[in-house]
Amino acid sequence: MNQLIRPPSARHPVVSREEWIKARKAHLKNEKALTRMRDMLSAERRALPWVKVEKDYVFDTAGGKKTLAELFGGNSQLIVHHFMWRWDLDQGCASCSLQADHAEGALVHLQNHDVSYVHVSRGPFDKFQAYCKRLGWKAPCASSYGSDFNFDYHVSFSDQQMKSGKLYYNYDTIDSSHGLNELPGFSVFIKNDAGEVFHTYSSYARGNEEVIGAFIYLDTTPKGRNETEIMDWVKRNDEYDQQPGKAASCCA
Repeated sequence: MNQLIRPPSARHPVVSREEWIKARKAHLKNEKALTRMRDMLSAERRALPWVKVEKDYVFDTAGGKKTLAELFGGNSQLIVHHFMWRWDLDQGCASCSLQADHAEGALVHLQNHDVSYVHVSRGPFDKFQAYCKRLGWKAPCASSYGSDFNFDYHVSFSDQQMKSGKLYYNYDTIDSSHGLNELPGFSVFIKNDAGEVFHTYSSYARGNEEVIGAFIYLDTTPKGRNETEIMDWVKRNDEYDQQPGKAASCCA
């Protein structure tokens, strides 16, 4: 028998508006502290030193083979979404797809603020491109298969690394018991007037939550993310029973 789930009102005290305002203002102090901390972290992030990219990485794209420098297009800054290809499923990762959904609304703003955005996966380009089209994304996609790019930025792992039981990920050593030879992240690069490319920042694991608005919205609701394990609720945008614009059927 399924365990009875009590409604939120049964798990939380119901108080007067005055008592609620008092509790809300106490919580607001922490929210403001977090905002100030975020501002400090953002300034600290922008002040990080850079590393010159010396290796010549080449990617498969809709426009043919391109170097990392060419992925910038006409902008001087580039965000690379390290998109996990699930070789065991022969399709993209669901959680990376959630992150990709969020980038779509930001594209026009990024492009007009000197930032290019590209999804980069080790998956075969034709399959990855078809997957991106299936989910309706407009952001460029590229395949790094055959290059060291994913390995050098610590989001893909060789068979030897997997067998060793230890992986270098998110600036630390983790075990490989999860069984995935690719993990999520995103990296930021800048190109100077001489065409030299520098790596400025990379984020991994839960650090990526900063750019996934659905998490923030859900975290404001009484039920939160409604998950038993991290991201176990995430589906690809075409896998939900009820799609935007379609009313739920009473007879379904």
